[in-house]
Amino acid sequence: MLTRLSQSESNFLVEQLLTWFRTTKRDLPWRQTYDPYHVWISEIMLQQTQMERGVAYFLRWIERFPSVGEVACASEDDILVYWEGLGYYARARNLHRAAQEIVGKYSGKVPADYETLLNLPGIGPYTAAAVASIAGNQDVVVVDANVNRMFARIFDIDEPVKDRGVQKQVHQLASELLPRGKARIFNQALMDFGGLVCTPKAPHCKSCRVQRLCSAYQRGTVSFRPVLKSARKVVLLTRVVAVILCEGKVFMQKRESSAVWGGLWEFPGGETLTGNSSGDELDLVAEVNYDTALRVIKENFLVEVQHQYTHHKVSLLSFVCRLQDEDRQQPTLKSAASFAWVTPLEMDALPCPSGVRKIIKYMKKQRPEMFTANYAA
Repeated sequence: MLTRLSQSESNFLVEQLLTWFRTTKRDLPWRQTYDPYHVWISEIMLQQTQMERGVAYFLRWIERFPSVGEVACASEDDILVYWEGLGYYARARNLHRAAQEIVGKYSGKVPADYETLLNLPGIGPYTAAAVASIAGNQDVVVVDANVNRMFARIFDIDEPVKDRGVQKQVHQLASELLPRGKARIFNQALMDFGGLVCTPKAPHCKSCRVQRLCSAYQRGTVSFRPVLKSARKVVLLTRVVAVILCEGKVFMQKRESSAVWGGLWEFPGGETLTGNSSGDELDLVAEVNYDTALRVIKENFLVEVQHQYTHHKVSLLSFVCRLQDEDRQQPTLKSAASFAWVTPLEMDALPCPSGVRKIIKYMKKQRPEMFTANYAA
């Protein structure tokens, strides 16, 4: 059963949050000017990224793309290279499309109006609310994981917090608390308080300035809030790939935009769901031939790396391969969008999934001789 606050309690909660934020707010780069472009980029990056890491990526991004126009004019590969490591690459492709639309429709100025933002590619209700309220101070609430957790404890919500009905309640509660004309500071105060004080583990209840309003604290249910749905089972994958060498260059192919890791570059190969790490159960030579029409010889094992995405844990095994014929063959691609024979330097300019990037780093650091034209495995 949802616990409600009286009007005086609601006023106290808001006052405490605003005071706390004014005195303790983090010095984040997008808070210097609240430029809508900066707020937009930060919100897209932070959706699946810890704050410290997000700040580093943000600063690197803004140095390369200081304006929306720079984003719009860049190639997709360039966009994805600067997004590499943040995952969920559809966000970067949508960001690219949205930048082009902003240049075309809004003279390169990111709008700070909620309804207008919703019409841009890749911007849903959460991002639109964040940009509109934080950049434009528009009276809309922002509910992220930190706010969900904080409200689940203050109001002792005993149902899964991500259920549609509960989300509707949380948004309603936040809207009732929102002090008109102060959305920028209020929304940031909520999110920061949830991130720094009302933390997922070991929340700072003893020093919490709104402790007396927290029903979960009073009832001893803090460690049970928020109620979460069961986590998805981790799927173990083994992927076997061919690092095909020819005259000091390596064959790489670009994934279709609609695929997982769409637009990223990788080595050809295949995967199984068994978790077998030997690489024996998948015929790599046949897989490469089927996917690219290249005739290769598998010569030796290179390296195994691990990486994870969503609920998948991947063991990526790489093998050095050579073309059967000395002359470079022309591939026929079945699942990829394009291909290239690349040098080590050119690899750095191609956006890659994290597992592929680990293999590249290994080759460049541990096996640089591979890139010499006369290298013999």
